Amino acid sequence: MAAISHLALPSGVLKDILRAVEAHRPQKALRDRVNRLRFGANGPLSDMAIFPDPRTITESCAPRRGMRLRRQSSGRVLSGDWDLSRKPVSGSRKYTSCRMRWVEGADWEETPVFQDMLAKISRGEAPDECRTIEEVRERYARLDRIFAETKVRGRLLRMHELPNAYYRREHGAVLVHLARDGSCLRSGGGNHRFAIAKLLELPEMPAQLGVVHPDALRDEHLARLSRSRFGA
Repeated sequence: MAAISHLALPSGVLKDILRAVEAHRPQKALRDRVNRLRFGANGPLSDMAIFPDPRTITESCAPRRGMRLRRQSSGRVLSGDWDLSRKPVSGSRKYTSCRMRWVEGADWEETPVFQDMLAKISRGEAPDECRTIEEVRERYARLDRIFAETKVRGRLLRMHELPNAYYRREHGAVLVHLARDGSCLRSGGGNHRFAIAKLLELPEMPAQLGVVHPDALRDEHLARLSRSRFGA
């Protein structure tokens, strides 16, 4: 990464290259080709959009120690029992904090996630690129605006609809993994967007496909989730 940043390239080109590397695009492109050879035209694509009902997502993955189901694994077809170990989404720090703010009316400063960010800043860290309490307040003020706008609009925006969008497919959206029984499991990025969709009881949200169990492909659960009722 350091070597790339010192190449004599236009800033826009350099930024695109760094974003591609960060999003693991070369590995994902190879995964897409393999999936299409194995599973045909209905095989999963990395970063593809799916449209689950957030009201039905009540659990997150709790895989064995050392297994990380993150954005770089998007579109991976993974057998085994990774989808059987689960925990409630309602117990997560970020979801709890969002409920406190948007349902119970608490100030952000009272929430666990806000206090956690301040603790990290005091240790010299920069959580979510925030280095001061003012930047933390600005971040959560933006989330309040997104919540209010989504409530009026009645749906979450797709990634390509966001200002200055540069995302590959639905990369950066709520990350959702597809279990063998067709249920959608949370793990990874998009915590606040997920909380907005769930607390507003939206009938659908755009999500980034994570890991897929092969049984879900066999039973065509991915095909069902790849269609949006809004036609977006």
